[in-house]
Amino acid sequence: MMDKPRSTAQPLDDLDRRILAVMQQDNRLSFADLAERVGSSAASCVRRVKRLRDAGVILADITLVDPRAVGKSLTAVINIELEAERRDLVDAFKRQMRDAPEVTQCYMVTGEADFVVVVTVEDITAFEAFTQKWLYANPNLRKFRSMIMLDRVKFEPRVAV
Repeated sequence: MMDKPRSTAQPLDDLDRRILAVMQQDNRLSFADLAERVGSSAASCVRRVKRLRDAGVILADITLVDPRAVGKSLTAVINIELEAERRDLVDAFKRQMRDAPEVTQCYMVTGEADFVVVVTVEDITAFEAFTQKWLYANPNLRKFRSMIMLDRVKFEPRVAV
């Protein structure tokens, strides 16, 4: 997903919020079905969805895939501390994480860790290969702590609007 800057030109109104809430549950609805669910006209929904996309409020329309269904049975959450926090080194690390196909999420955070990274791979062997290639090989990485996911208790890739 791309991170597009959000326009601050127009605040969201109640209808925008209802549209976003419904679309986060199912973005494959026709505009007629969307309009029925949010209590508006299809034409209004078309205009608003286009505006929300153009403004960067809607970042992407994606399909969520069950990792296990495609052979990715291990998910790890990794706390990463960098050695130096110079802008060029931090930017280089961000680029590396964007380039790593195993990384599904990467957050620059406050606190003891500098980054929290979520990695999804086939198995522990693939996870070790990831750590060797992307973490141990990075001279600016001070340390990392891995937590292997045992059970996904809640997964809601949506924002309350």
